[in-house]
Amino acid sequence: MPKVLFLTTSHSYNDDRIFYHQAKALRDNGYEVKICSLHAEYKGFIDGIEIESYAVLEESIDHKMQTFRKVCNDFQPQCIICSEPLAIVAVRNFVKENKISCIYDVTEWYPSLSMLQKYRFPAKIFQTVKFSLIQLCAGFLSTHFIFGETTKKFPLAYFFGFKKQMILPYYPDSIYIKESIKQLDTDTITLCYTGQISKDKGIENFFSTIDKLRQKMPTLHIRILIIGSTVDGDDEIYFSALLKQYSFDHIEIRKPTAFERFTESLAEADICFDLREINFENNHSLPIKLFYFMGAGKPVIYSDLKGIRKHLGILSFGSLVDPHHAEFISEIIINYIRNPESYHAHALNARKEFKEQYNWDRIKVSFVDFVKRSIDK
Repeated sequence: MPKVLFLTTSHSYNDDRIFYHQAKALRDNGYEVKICSLHAEYKGFIDGIEIESYAVLEESIDHKMQTFRKVCNDFQPQCIICSEPLAIVAVRNFVKENKISCIYDVTEWYPSLSMLQKYRFPAKIFQTVKFSLIQLCAGFLSTHFIFGETTKKFPLAYFFGFKKQMILPYYPDSIYIKESIKQLDTDTITLCYTGQISKDKGIENFFSTIDKLRQKMPTLHIRILIIGSTVDGDDEIYFSALLKQYSFDHIEIRKPTAFERFTESLAEADICFDLREINFENNHSLPIKLFYFMGAGKPVIYSDLKGIRKHLGILSFGSLVDPHHAEFISEIIINYIRNPESYHAHALNARKEFKEQYNWDRIKVSFVDFVKRSIDK
């Protein structure tokens, strides 16, 4: 039975991509699978997958690398799938000595804006160069690449184009999706924001749009559903100030829900939003939640991101917009209210596209085959 080890620093051991999709797909195909994360403490088995996770994110780099090396030496895998450069560097000797595959699953920008925001000029330039060189080093040391989206292929796919690679999008397994197509009530509407609450992720753009909508349609009952939380104190202060500024009458804020119940938690939503800022990192990303909204049958209004346009083209179940253009976005919502048949068509299109194209069953075989070929060489 081939052994596959997942290593990740910043993702949890029960990360939706790693645990619920990739690891379970390999388990179902006869692989012995283990996940090691440095994000939280846990040891044991979950659904037949071994977890050896440690809460050592605040420890030294050397301590983190030693942790990965110990797990690797104890498990003796035939394939290692890493989510970050640190893991690849940590196991480079094991990979070389045992002549096994080391797959770099590239799902995040490295370096990310969040990694660089604590540095000031000119230190930020130095750190950007340093982290970029680390990324190239990880690309050199790994044997294969998986890219979460086409726009994340740069620079590794161009520097190391001779290495085997595949695109593995963030399509959800239908078993984690609850369909909740709604008939739009022209007197009441529920608008939904999910995820991290911050300026970068577009909470102010969301509020600005709703404010414009209530000015245009004062008799419309607008219900706001927020499922998420702030990450740090600055975001908490920022969000509190926005709540006071806009003073919405009907707003419900829920803590993030368990992955398996995510689409259940937004069942009452009529439209789902993601009006994140269009910076380089966001613009080249393909937001995972888009596919969950799609599977639930929710029309969406998203920032006009290059990552979405390149992967999906023109949306048949919503709109891609300038996140700062509240006037235009409010008109899209009003058009739904005045033309409920258009809203219903978009809801049906969302569900149809998910079932026919954008679900895990469509791509999991290619993922398992890619891992198998990396082991067989």
